[in-house]
Amino acid sequence: MQFAEIAQMIAALAVTLGLFGLGVWAMRRYGPELTKRLQQVRADRRLAVLETLVLDPKSRLVLVRVDGGERLILIGEGRTIEHRPEAPK
Repeated sequence: MQFAEIAQMIAALAVTLGLFGLGVWAMRRYGPELTKRLQQVRADRRLAVLETLVLDPKSRLVLVRVDGGERLILIGEGRTIEHRPEAPK
């Protein structure tokens, strides 16, 4: 290899690492603000998954909020069972 080819490879590596570093800096600087803005847009959704619990490899429990009410759903083995828990007093 000639010196010019080695210098070109080193320059390409430096540009690549520089762009990567710029991306990391931008995400650290502007990422949290962008995440907050995106979460505010999604705050008015009617459906939200509150919690999941894996029972075994084929089934899991999912607690879902729908229109202000909560529903507990058992998913697994080709069937779904739904339960509407009472609100705590």
